[in-house]
Amino acid sequence: MNGVIEIFVGLLLAVAVLALVARKLHIPYPILFLVGGLLIGLIPKLPKVRLDPELVFLFFLPPLLFPAALFTSWRDFRANLRPISLLAVGLVLFTTVIVAWLAHYFMKLPLAAGFVLGAIISPPDAIAATAIAERLNIPRRIVTILEGESLVNDATALVAYGFAVAAVKTGSFSLAPAVGQFFIVGIGGILIGLAVGWLAVWFHKRVDDAPIEITVSLLTPFVAYLPAERLGVSGVLAVVTAGLYLGRRMPEILTFKTRLQGGPVWEMVEFLLNGFVFILIGLQLPEVLKGLPESDYSFGKLVDYALFISLAAIIIRMLWVFPSAYLPRLLFKKIREKDPYPSWRHVTIIGWTGMRGVVSLAAALALPLNFPERDLILFLTFMVILATLVVQGLSLPLLIRWLGVEDDGSARKEELEARLKANRAALNHLEKIAERDPAKADALQRLRIEYEDHIRQVEGDEPKNAGTPLRRFPPNTNVFRSKRFRKSAKPFFNSATKASLATKSCAAFNGTLIWPKSDCK
Repeated sequence: MNGVIEIFVGLLLAVAVLALVARKLHIPYPILFLVGGLLIGLIPKLPKVRLDPELVFLFFLPPLLFPAALFTSWRDFRANLRPISLLAVGLVLFTTVIVAWLAHYFMKLPLAAGFVLGAIISPPDAIAATAIAERLNIPRRIVTILEGESLVNDATALVAYGFAVAAVKTGSFSLAPAVGQFFIVGIGGILIGLAVGWLAVWFHKRVDDAPIEITVSLLTPFVAYLPAERLGVSGVLAVVTAGLYLGRRMPEILTFKTRLQGGPVWEMVEFLLNGFVFILIGLQLPEVLKGLPESDYSFGKLVDYALFISLAAIIIRMLWVFPSAYLPRLLFKKIREKDPYPSWRHVTIIGWTGMRGVVSLAAALALPLNFPERDLILFLTFMVILATLVVQGLSLPLLIRWLGVEDDGSARKEELEARLKANRAALNHLEKIAERDPAKADALQRLRIEYEDHIRQVEGDEPKNAGTPLRRFPPNTNVFRSKRFRKSAKPFFNSATKASLATKSCAAFNGTLIWPKSDCK
């Protein structure tokens, strides 16, 4: 027990120190966590820490996927469903097949074992992609596609992995039943996720207690994942579906107090789990190297194989993203008119953002000890994670600068539009109050001046109005501080603020998880 406590405290210390160093060096923290774990793992006489695959799948994966889905814009996810599906399903299966054939013909790996290797290294990591992409100044649509892909691709890869392992054990594989089972597993996971999300919404509607609601939100991903896995369907899709459903309903069922307290809790949970996961990946180096001396491969051949498979994983993704981006638009006029051809620079960035992570390593560690070429598959998986995360992760900012890709400012434009509509709604509401109660004209006039000033400041912040002098409060605005004014203006101010907030939310996030209503009145 003391050893476990020491390891836990040591991991906490490592997370804090490495995160601070990453911040100073302006390096995405998953990369430094991984490298730090590697270096720590090489220190002699330290207790060996073995990453239990069950710990990853049951403890780490659900709470890491759930907040990513919870705070994903449903509007953006739905608008980019086609590219997300092509990456999360099509690319994963394509990578699995190509890697299997390459490993079979060039490395003499049994074909069934090659399919296992392909399924293991096919999904880019949700944690790595999000942590690196969100720190870069790139268009929001690229981030949306990468985050959406990372939410779903684990499910595709784990299902393919299960079929491949079963084929090795039984010595047979039939495509038609596998395809049917694939859809059953996916649909079953989605249905369980919807059921859990509905139950969570029902609970939050009836309970107004922030600590209790936050506790239930922490339990929700496990409630979705565990039953799905026990029933033989996709626990990953169950967690993601529950998160998307609950996130879309969140503004209707949670009070501002719960949202303000729950956000930092989930932020802290994500940070600690991310740190633990990537440091633990680095600490697995002794486990990875343990079985290699007994293998039939020389050191030089192992290095060649690692470089070959890592390069293949990177090239396969690049070969997929360009046809999947341009062919649908070339073949279907409707798609082309609705969604014009994207810039090749944007497609290149998506192709280069294929970092692997903890799900791949956990799947490799979960292989039975007597599995054919298990040690080689584990070594190759670790090297692919290291190569893609470090090489692609560190070079991605350089690539973005070289391509000249910058944020398109769409998020900022939506925020400005929301602020303008909110303040104009407040002004309209004040006009209605003035018509009903002319006696309060003085207080209403001073509130009107305040909202007009807000509008001018927002308009001055728009690019087309850059440099426009802003009208500040008039000299007599110190009257706002008087008790008499505050007392007379308070009910009008509260009423206008409510109207402003409602209009702002609906105008900015119409059809999204923030404001899922279909129209704004």
